[in-house]
Amino acid sequence: MHSFSMKIRIVVGSLHFVGRLERERAPATCSAFLARLPFRGKLIQARWSGEAAWMPLGELNFGVSAENSTSDPAPGQLLLYPGGVSETEILFPYGSCRFASKFGQLAGNHFITIVEGAEQLGTLGERVLWEGAQDIAFEAE
Repeated sequence: MHSFSMKIRIVVGSLHFVGRLERERAPATCSAFLARLPFRGKLIQARWSGEAAWMPLGELNFGVSAENSTSDPAPGQLLLYPGGVSETEILFPYGSCRFASKFGQLAGNHFITIVEGAEQLGTLGERVLWEGAQDIAFEAE
């Protein structure tokens, strides 16, 4: 498979998604993330960003700076915030959102777009909101 069309399998509990790496627009972020696969953690409801879940990653350093950054991702456009004003995190929008923290609006690197399973984004949102933290795993497809 050509490296620019590489896909990522994302499993959140019983929900399965396939994401396309945005390697042309965010090459450093995608390379840094690929080097950490498989990547696992917890996905929780975002506190300031609206209809989105997030993976708080604390001081984890991916060694990247801003690229393909946005504050207004569409549902299914995953962002990696490499840290700085707020902690490192991955934002997983499932509906309307504006990326923010307790410090105000942020911009994150759009590095994955959901290409399969988008019809499950509403279910993902309901689960993180009403059931709490969900296990999440990213693996190369």
